Amino acid sequence: MKWKLNSLSVAALAAIVVLSGCGSNSGNGNSGTTGNADSGTNAPANAAANNGKDDAAASGGDKAADSGSGDKQETVNFWVNWGGDFKKDYQKYVIDEFEKKYPNIKVKMTYVEGTDKLLTSIAGGNPPDIAQLDRFMVGSWAAKGSLEDISDLVERDNISKDDYYPAVWAEANYDNKTYALPWGTDDRALYYNKTLMKQAGLDPEKPPTSMEELDAMADKIFKKGGNGKYDTVGFVPWMNQGSIYAYAWAMDGKFEDNGQLTPNDPQNVKALQWMADYAKKYNIATLSSFSNAMGQTGLNPFWTGKVGFIVDGNWILNDLAKTKPTFEWGVTPIPGPEGTQPTTWSGGHSYVMPKGTKHKEAAWTLLKFIAGHDGTLLWAKRPDAGNDITAMPGVNTELKMDENPNLKVFLDLMPNAHFRPVSPVGQKLWDEMFRVQDLAINGKGEPQALLDDVKKNVDNELAKITK
Repeated sequence: MKWKLNSLSVAALAAIVVLSGCGSNSGNGNSGTTGNADSGTNAPANAAANNGKDDAAASGGDKAADSGSGDKQETVNFWVNWGGDFKKDYQKYVIDEFEKKYPNIKVKMTYVEGTDKLLTSIAGGNPPDIAQLDRFMVGSWAAKGSLEDISDLVERDNISKDDYYPAVWAEANYDNKTYALPWGTDDRALYYNKTLMKQAGLDPEKPPTSMEELDAMADKIFKKGGNGKYDTVGFVPWMNQGSIYAYAWAMDGKFEDNGQLTPNDPQNVKALQWMADYAKKYNIATLSSFSNAMGQTGLNPFWTGKVGFIVDGNWILNDLAKTKPTFEWGVTPIPGPEGTQPTTWSGGHSYVMPKGTKHKEAAWTLLKFIAGHDGTLLWAKRPDAGNDITAMPGVNTELKMDENPNLKVFLDLMPNAHFRPVSPVGQKLWDEMFRVQDLAINGKGEPQALLDDVKKNVDNELAKITK
């Protein structure tokens, strides 16, 4: 769909974002009972995203001469918002190799927490040349004029959308124009505890293939101790990456249809009702007590061995480097109703050229390297890459990722993965969906009425900023 922003300036929008605290981590649905779903992606490096210190200079731009060919030395300012060791490792495995190949381009990589400073630098006319941005945010930033349209460069240099998964390429485009190149992705599946299944009299080699089977199997695993609290739970729909998004898509629901946002699609209503029924049947207070106890372990709830089934991402496979489960387990697609095909949804990051980039050609040279085959392969080959999935299926195949049977489940789902609407109000929709999910599972509203309210709110928000 084509949305067109009104005359509200980028500077004014920057102020709004700063005041409202918007960013890739806002509206993450992490209220007391909604689990750990996040607003963009929960890829492995995100766990460290806030560990680093903000080492951004006062301005992102560089006063060197504009980009050119030949031997002219140029500096490209590159902002990243992944903390921890990411900056050091990315410099070592990717940027150093880029600078060897392009000795006339020097890359100045800077860690900048969040997105507020990035938007402010754009509004001030002095942005970095390249920035790391959650793909979920590309549509809204493009709509307000904060990103450079790179469509012509993509066409000129024969960058093919077929080199990327369909969902990740779609998230990098807005209004039929390309504003980012995808980098990294993830998706979600159902982890199952074979040991608990066997103890409950179930066949541990036959995980659920439908929601009906999941309900029946999970029910046999719920067990309470003498204190009335759960010792083990079968399934908690909102735990970890379980969410209204996952189950709505599993039920063939839609969040956008023919250019209109459709949070109250009938199948979405059914999905929210299904979640609310779990909360009522197994008692939300007792389930919350169990979740809180799991939080005290310092482990992902699934790795405690006390959860029968859980929806989570490929990145938790990386926990196995330190966590040694004492039970048997497996991974299978998230089931839908009887007769439907399994599905998933994906998130991930991208690299963008902020509006006002000073060294466009040099920046583009860096952008197409780090988000293209060479840069993607270099990063994916690093020693501690673990179970990260790249945005490029060809690279995943080249590295034989599908030889890992657990990771293969996620890889096989990626070609048909769903993605969140590319909309100026995508973040608003995300926040609203988790708001009403929390209300529904706590018995504070009926799913139909709650999702009708979401529809009204996102349409009103869209009307404020578009014409």
